[in-house]
Amino acid sequence: MPIILKSPAEVERMAHAGAMLTEVMDLVAAAVRPGTTTRELDDIAREAIVQRSAKPAFLGLYGFPATICASPNEVVVHGIPSDKPLRGGDIISIDMGLFYDGYAADMARTFAVGDVSQEAARLIRVTEESFWRGLEVLRPGARLGDLSAAIQKHVESEGFWVVREFVGHGIGREMHEDPQVPNFGRPGVGPQLKAGVTLAIEPMVTLYAAPVVVSEDGWTASSGRGNLAAHYENTVAITESGPRLLTGRSGG
Repeated sequence: MPIILKSPAEVERMAHAGAMLTEVMDLVAAAVRPGTTTRELDDIAREAIVQRSAKPAFLGLYGFPATICASPNEVVVHGIPSDKPLRGGDIISIDMGLFYDGYAADMARTFAVGDVSQEAARLIRVTEESFWRGLEVLRPGARLGDLSAAIQKHVESEGFWVVREFVGHGIGREMHEDPQVPNFGRPGVGPQLKAGVTLAIEPMVTLYAAPVVVSEDGWTASSGRGNLAAHYENTVAITESGPRLLTGRSGG
């Protein structure tokens, strides 16, 4: 399928959706602590999205049963919220999306639960850093491989592993549009990026190389016991002057 370019007016509508989603993520982040269950985090997110007259994007998408993906420790993505309390020393990745005014926004963060190991904290930091390294190369005329290679280079320079089994994606009127956005690749290859391209860029990183296996529930994707995983995602638009962050806040 062709990449769907968004008009400036459409990008503004996506930015509005993205600002709402950022507010919801802040509410969820404030509730992450030892003793909280991921089902409670899911309830917070769903209520906050509905209060904003928006629609949870993940609930029912391909049959997913919740508003957020809640992925603790070695779970890379698509963890289903449960009544199991978070424990001090855990890390938890929260991925969520919403639709507002006909357009989608998507973002993910990994949080420390109480005090975590230095290794876990560094994994979270490097995963976020890799997003910003990728963002630096986004401009009209760049190739998708330039983004992918920049993310991979930073992750591997820090001794971690980029997940191959799951990738980012285009986004707009649909949660998942073309192109697929790998977090690994070679510069100078892939589709040429233009103003109006909107992407969900989401590095997923593990401590070491291992296959990601989906459990019997059909969703929970794990990198193996002890192999911690982190996830960082924002929705981004490419403009004539460079990338525009539609979720989250400038930094990195």
